[in-house]
Amino acid sequence: MRSASRDGSTSERREVARVVRLHQSAVRAGAAGKPAAAAKRATEALRLLGWPGAEPSRPALAARLLLTLAHAEAEQGRTELGLELLDRAETLADLADVGTVLQQRGLLLLRVGEIDAALKLLDAAVPVLQEHGEPAVLARTLLNRGVVHLTAGRVRLARADLRLCRELAGAHGLDLLAAKVEHNLGYCALAGGDVPAALQTFDTAADSLRRLRADGFLAISMLDRARALLGAGLDTAAAEDLDRSIELLKRHRLSQDLGEAELARAQAALGSGDLAAAALWSARARARFTRRRNRAWAALAASLQVRVDLASAARTQAAAPAQPPPAGQVESAPAVAGRSSGATAAAVQPAASSGDVRPATDGSRVGVASGVHQPENPNRRKLLTVARRATRLAATLRELGLRHDAGSAELLALRARVAAGDTPPAEQRAPVRRALAADVPLDVRLLHRLTRAELHRADGRPRAALDELRKGLVTLQEHRRRFGSLELQSSVAALGADLGACGLDISWSLGPPSLVFNWSERSRAQSFRIRSVLPPHDPQIAEALAELRQLRRAVRLGELEGRPEPQLRARCADLEQSIRRHGWWAGDTEESHGAATHAEVTAELARAGRCMVSYLVRRDRLHALVLAGGAITSVELGPYAPVAESVRRLLSDLDTAADRRLPAKLSAVVRASADRQAATLDQALIAPVRAALGPHDVVVVPTRQLAVLPWGLLPSLRGRPVAVAPSASVWLAARTAANSVTTGAPLLVAGPDLVHADAEIEAIARLYPGGRVLRGAEATATSVLAGMDAAPVVHVAAHGHHDTQNVLFSRLELGDGPLLAYELQRLGTAPGQVVLSACDVGRAVVRAGDELVGFTAALLHAGTANVVASVARIPDELGPAVMAHYHRAVALGVSPARALADLPEATPFVCFGAG
Repeated sequence: MRSASRDGSTSERREVARVVRLHQSAVRAGAAGKPAAAAKRATEALRLLGWPGAEPSRPALAARLLLTLAHAEAEQGRTELGLELLDRAETLADLADVGTVLQQRGLLLLRVGEIDAALKLLDAAVPVLQEHGEPAVLARTLLNRGVVHLTAGRVRLARADLRLCRELAGAHGLDLLAAKVEHNLGYCALAGGDVPAALQTFDTAADSLRRLRADGFLAISMLDRARALLGAGLDTAAAEDLDRSIELLKRHRLSQDLGEAELARAQAALGSGDLAAAALWSARARARFTRRRNRAWAALAASLQVRVDLASAARTQAAAPAQPPPAGQVESAPAVAGRSSGATAAAVQPAASSGDVRPATDGSRVGVASGVHQPENPNRRKLLTVARRATRLAATLRELGLRHDAGSAELLALRARVAAGDTPPAEQRAPVRRALAADVPLDVRLLHRLTRAELHRADGRPRAALDELRKGLVTLQEHRRRFGSLELQSSVAALGADLGACGLDISWSLGPPSLVFNWSERSRAQSFRIRSVLPPHDPQIAEALAELRQLRRAVRLGELEGRPEPQLRARCADLEQSIRRHGWWAGDTEESHGAATHAEVTAELARAGRCMVSYLVRRDRLHALVLAGGAITSVELGPYAPVAESVRRLLSDLDTAADRRLPAKLSAVVRASADRQAATLDQALIAPVRAALGPHDVVVVPTRQLAVLPWGLLPSLRGRPVAVAPSASVWLAARTAANSVTTGAPLLVAGPDLVHADAEIEAIARLYPGGRVLRGAEATATSVLAGMDAAPVVHVAAHGHHDTQNVLFSRLELGDGPLLAYELQRLGTAPGQVVLSACDVGRAVVRAGDELVGFTAALLHAGTANVVASVARIPDELGPAVMAHYHRAVALGVSPARALADLPEATPFVCFGAG
């Protein structure tokens, strides 16, 4: 910068002012997660000071600009350049900036995974900044030191630093920093296992970031929120957030965070079983971290690659035909590949400030399926190689201070050896003998139990293995009770999928069908064993629901008039996501009850004069456990995949046949196809067990795709009462509910746009003289929900829709818009029996652990004893005659399942619950 005269002095002051403005703009850009813009502005300002061609005219100001530029360059992946710029800044800085140099160097070291070195520098920076520094720089340093503590699992120390930072941010108007503190406090909640509180905090912080237009950091916020969803088993929802985050991170050139997002995306792919995608994403992430020379994150990416390889080997072994165990030996075989409690990267991922860094967790849960001890293992060499890689990774991770990740890698190494048939000797089992600290994440705890179980099994101690697995499922159920959201309660079952599959395999090898039955009950539909607390009234949610109802009604009218209404649909999607996210915030439930035992179920079946068929899948083969006449027998039915395909074809045929516009000849072809599929399913599912069923009414406990099968259409079951329940435990609870007294009046509802609804309700109303009838404008969602509370019978003749993407937004169309499955959680006392006479709202999404989610499932969760609904579309004109016949029988005291079986024609209606 040149200065030769008095006029030049004025010019110099203006130029300095411009440099200061550029520096301030660069700092703001960096804080907002826009390092490319920050670098551009800092470089422009430095040129005005004469750098790099000459010594800068104002060294202190140049030092600050170099600090800002160092961070911006490092964030874009040029870490070495960032460190060189820091070296240069240190030679120019005055005393007031020494603390800033220390904190920026600590930040860059943290971003390359040098956690211990970063902590030393940040510890040194804090007292210097307290004495000489600016409040904003001190606040950022405290934020970053809090991140270091979270990385090392020291949550208490992290909270202390974050709270001090929040006080400084509030006192000095540092709004963006305050939003980041809020976000990081959410990670403290996540580190403590409180996912609902973490999600609520993340969403609150994200609202602030949007208001402050911090687009780059908003992308990081989306990444962190996705990690929380992965920890709750919501892989699909997490993947959607991550895909959006990755695009934004690319746009803002946030190299480190982009790598973290790619790694989290790999985890989401692994959780959903897409091993090829998981391998691709993890390889991208590892390459990115390697280019950045970030050893810690490169090691975490390598750890996830180990899990991909283990899952691949397990999938290969699970597809191999099972060999019978030799005489006198315990069979040892792989569990169903897919999810497991794999390691969580110990570093919990908080937010960072313009120099603030975020450690991370990949939160992976998927590993090798249950251990295998077979002399001829085609994967043996590969698994032993994986075990060696995992052992080396454990040493690297421990050296880097990532103790939880190191422990997980050690456990994965043991599992790989067991799967290869190379059972480790006692002196090499230290990782499973090591007591777990209180701050160990849930998935590491589950992995610990699973590894111990597989070692016990390999040692020929199957009962000890089952005990470990039971303890793991108890831990998971305790964790589930922290969720008030039905969606999260059901999705979290994915975290224990390998525990359940391993236990099923061990139970099978031990032989008694009663043991297999008890284990299947312990590990299936666990969320139904929890009764959620009635959520408090939330004005914000009530307002969103009211708007959603109005818009959904407008969309429905548009459909009828041939108008697509894309803007209204987009707004509906936004509202649904907002309501869904608020639902995830709910925490804590009432006490859960245990799983039903074989003895309890057998006794109740005898009292009711019924039999039960419980279906399960083991190694991709379908089996049935038949409980009848006080005995229990096991029947192998064959491969599961062809049966699932037949169910899908049957439902497709039924949906097509219900279309009134279908030409008569084509309709006949479709109905014939449906009959063939029903006969095929009858031969696969019922014929092998028909003799064992005897003349009894049947209770079916389905698995996977069988949960949406219209059982009454199978030839062997036509005319026979059939009740369908997600588990025997749910059936027992429904039996108890069926015997309880309800105090309300019957509720009969006629929805809009259903031609025969009024006639249907009028015919039924004569059977319930004290009933309440709602139709037309009176049949609002609010009035129907209120009328359902404690009603003995509810009948709704209305169009409905099963939403496969947002299952709890499956709905019934009423006078003012839809009644959502989500809203059924607000029922104080569930109705005794609910009949939904139109459309396909009997369908459900089946998640890991045979967890059902949908409109019908929501009613069973609420405590309804019986729900009668169709699992396929039905012609509108079928309802009145069929439903009048059904209710005449029910009014005379006939059970719902018997009344459904006695209908004059077979229908896709199913009685869910007690029967």
